[in-house]
Amino acid sequence: MIKVIALLKFSPIFLLAGLMMVSNIEAFSFLGVDLDILVIAPIATVYAAIVAAITEKYKLNEIVDAAVDNVKEMQLVFFILMLAYAMAEAFMSTGVGAAIINLALGLGITAKTVAVTAFIISAILSVATGTSWGTFAACAPIFLWLSHIVGGEVVITIGAIAGGACFGDNIGLISDTTVVSSGIQGVEVIHRIRHQGVWSVICLVLAAILFFTVSLGLPGEVGTSDAINQIPEEVWTTLAEERPAAVDLLNQVKEGVPFYMIIPLILVLGVAIKGIPTLACLGLGLISSYILGLLAGTVESTTAFLDLIYTGFEGAGSWVIVMMMWVGAFGGIMNKMNAFKPISDLVSRMVRNVRQLMFANGLLSIIGNAALADEMAQIVTIGPIIKDLTDENVEASEEDMYKLRLRNATFSDALGVFGSQLIPWHVYIAFFTGIATAIYPLHEFVEFDIIKYNFMAIVAVVSILLLTITGLDRLIPLFGIPSEPKVQLKKNIKKSSKAE
Repeated sequence: MIKVIALLKFSPIFLLAGLMMVSNIEAFSFLGVDLDILVIAPIATVYAAIVAAITEKYKLNEIVDAAVDNVKEMQLVFFILMLAYAMAEAFMSTGVGAAIINLALGLGITAKTVAVTAFIISAILSVATGTSWGTFAACAPIFLWLSHIVGGEVVITIGAIAGGACFGDNIGLISDTTVVSSGIQGVEVIHRIRHQGVWSVICLVLAAILFFTVSLGLPGEVGTSDAINQIPEEVWTTLAEERPAAVDLLNQVKEGVPFYMIIPLILVLGVAIKGIPTLACLGLGLISSYILGLLAGTVESTTAFLDLIYTGFEGAGSWVIVMMMWVGAFGGIMNKMNAFKPISDLVSRMVRNVRQLMFANGLLSIIGNAALADEMAQIVTIGPIIKDLTDENVEASEEDMYKLRLRNATFSDALGVFGSQLIPWHVYIAFFTGIATAIYPLHEFVEFDIIKYNFMAIVAVVSILLLTITGLDRLIPLFGIPSEPKVQLKKNIKKSSKAE
């Protein structure tokens, strides 16, 4: 009976994951299920609430409180997302994006280098803004069309933008996932960044090399803005309907904008490096693009600029924020009824040493991400589980325990953000393919377009798991975790005591 109840508690995960899979993966289209995450998440949440009421006898107000409390953790993220979307619209329409493209063309960007350039710029911007979603929204219109202009391979470029956009979301000082994952594990954000910093940079360099290598067979001619004239009329019509800011961007590239319009991006990067809060960084980006846009003539009036902000707010509020609220509510209810306790107990029984336990924590993070289809939901749901697993099963000094918590925080964040890039039904993938198709309708993007060439995600996910289980993480400065006998499983200590 206990096993049946445990399975029933876990069943909302099966429902959520199953609906996400059949709705988001093209291979399952024959099933005729075409539900949006905005429908799937409420269905799974309501079902989880019913299960909680049946199995734990919770009252309705207790279930609602658990859901709302979890959503409260994301309040700051909602404001960040709205401003990020608004800044993306502003950067596309006021000439910031066009200035970047024209500068890149002036430096001699070719099909061989467009992907690696997109990767590096996206990584820099994501560190500056702390948001992968906002970075992708800002960079995809720029670099997909730049790839078109220079004759690049759009699938390689989209993988580069996605991977770069996630870099800062994992290690950025102002990233919501960095802050939340560190807080759950009880570690300082700056300590987390130092712990994984060298490893993250190594992954970045390896991914950049791979992007450059796979692009070597592409044309080497320097691109010009004349290629914009080759865009079919029906594409302009689609862009005007679905992404008007992209029309402004391409026209500005063709007509030219002052190079000083790149200053808003530089300002955002600079203040972010100084540790200014995310909201202030995004606000500075908006204000500077407005002021310089007025000087350049790309902003017609204050009313027109406010319309851009409204469009950004509308884009975030109509889909992303609502989706995150429902997923957050779902995670709160699942935590309330201890749905994941059987998994924790199973891991405790199976592992034989601390490294195996930490490796299992990594696997739980990526499995939870796949099941919940949202990286923040995974962080707030699975994060406390792997923390308890470590605290309850490991005997070590406080200093060594802190190092293990740093790794758990890195697991939650890295395998949440980068792991999402390898899960076809994840909301990340749905968002990236949706916006890519809207701004570049010459190619119908599917899930595996994002996954196939996302070298940053592949390198990060594979390396952190292998380095953890093999102990080779000790070769990377500040990234190693303590090994036996400095840290030991409590059950092994008990066995040793009995043997003596």
